Amino acid sequence: MRRLIVLIAIVGSMRANATAQQTATNIPDITGSWERARDNSIPPQPQPPLKPDYLKPYQAKLQALREANAKGQPIAERIVMCLPDGMPGMMGGPFPMEVLQSKGQVTIIQEAYTQVRRILLDRPQRAVADVEPGFYGYSVGHWDGGTLIVDTIGIKENVTYQNVPHSSEMHIKERISLGANNLLRDEITIEDPVVLEKPWTFTYAYRRMPDYQLLEYVCEDNREYADQNGVQKIRIPGSNK
Repeated sequence: MRRLIVLIAIVGSMRANATAQQTATNIPDITGSWERARDNSIPPQPQPPLKPDYLKPYQAKLQALREANAKGQPIAERIVMCLPDGMPGMMGGPFPMEVLQSKGQVTIIQEAYTQVRRILLDRPQRAVADVEPGFYGYSVGHWDGGTLIVDTIGIKENVTYQNVPHSSEMHIKERISLGANNLLRDEITIEDPVVLEKPWTFTYAYRRMPDYQLLEYVCEDNREYADQNGVQKIRIPGSNK
């Protein structure tokens, strides 16, 4: 009887190891440079399902931006102050990005502003109170077959995506996978029980850029600036403006 139990345990262990090895072989190689791509299978990005208390201020801000642009006096945004996009904005940037796969971590580098985020693999998520808020937050993930499942918390509340507000309770959930057409897809779901009526989901697609190396991007001499009224202005070389 004891031998039978030992044999069952050994067989079970062998099956578990075989399953783990099979799962590992399903992990795609996404290391390399990528750029945003059009994917007709992806539906248009829906409007953020904001709760009423947040919807009106959001709509008012968008209206103010439209009116300022129509007057030729655009309101200065974060890029004017050389501030990076942060998460999840950096995943939708128009510049190339680089993905690096290493033991225990997937690193994503966005060429714009040399933004770097680190996805720590196979680690438990922390409590929100234990994370120092930042531009990119604290990301943990794991591979589920060929899909990288990621959960990010700890984004500064003044780091917004498309002017949509959020609370400290926001979670950014991602499903990153490589499709049959060799397009990398990042399905992003934003969950925020304070601000949103329901989860907000949208997807970005990327195509490989063979042999492309990211360029240095440092925002140190920005020609745009914000005047005393918060209006975006342009510095003209050779003038005092």
